[in-house]
Amino acid sequence: MIKEDLIERAIFCKYHQIEPSFVDLMEESGLVEFIVINEQKFIHHSQLQQVERIIRLHQELEINISGVEAIVHLLERIEQMQFEISSLKNRLSFYV
Repeated sequence: MIKEDLIERAIFCKYHQIEPSFVDLMEESGLVEFIVINEQKFIHHSQLQQVERIIRLHQELEINISGVEAIVHLLERIEQMQFEISSLKNRLSFYV
């Protein structure tokens, strides 16, 4: 893993003006995964879009972490179902 792909938790929190405790709640609920290097926590660049979406849900819509968990779970299910529909359409087009 390349260090340039990592963002330190403290810097991330300061940039987004959020408390580190909220990021800890995201980690505890399994919404985000940290990488620990020399006792410092880092967020991988690939998770930024997901984490920023969670922050927007929390700040702009005032949704608590439990609600955010439910929304994230439902969005993942929708994406999975859309993939399955697309796959089924492709298989069906073979017969049409």
